[in-house]
Amino acid sequence: MDASEEEEARSACYWYPTIVGGPAESVDVLNELRRYRESTTTLRSKVRQDMGMGEKDLLALRMLLAARSRGEVMRQQELARRLAITAASTSALVDRLVRDGYASREAHPEDRRSIAVVPTAHAEREVRDTLQDMHRRMLAVAEALSPEERAVVNRFLRDLNHSIDAEPGTL
Repeated sequence: MDASEEEEARSACYWYPTIVGGPAESVDVLNELRRYRESTTTLRSKVRQDMGMGEKDLLALRMLLAARSRGEVMRQQELARRLAITAASTSALVDRLVRDGYASREAHPEDRRSIAVVPTAHAEREVRDTLQDMHRRMLAVAEALSPEERAVVNRFLRDLNHSIDAEPGTL
């Protein structure tokens, strides 16, 4: 770590109480997690720009692709609920996805009166082509861990997520 990185690490501790004789590595872990979040935010911004999409559009597409991989289809109203946006905003969002060839509206396979929003093969190809190298590098990092290390990381991230979920609406 060079001098500027050390200074950045020290200045990033302002969120946490000063540690005197305590485990400074705990703050280091949280700072690395913060840097990871910043990296993924930058990446999402680049992907959105490359694909010509807004933040909610990309998030919706990710949800649609994840549902497809689970063998499920999503209704537009489910997309609205999960994105926490109005029905009108969701309709406009889906209109954009359909217009740009990322999704189609189809009769829901379980309820013909409902409309399903389905990702297209084009969307799957574009997302895969855009993110394939990054996902391969991330998987290599995870696979380099021992099974015990992966268990610790999984427990840590799960517990961290639960600690954040326990306090909705706070920074």
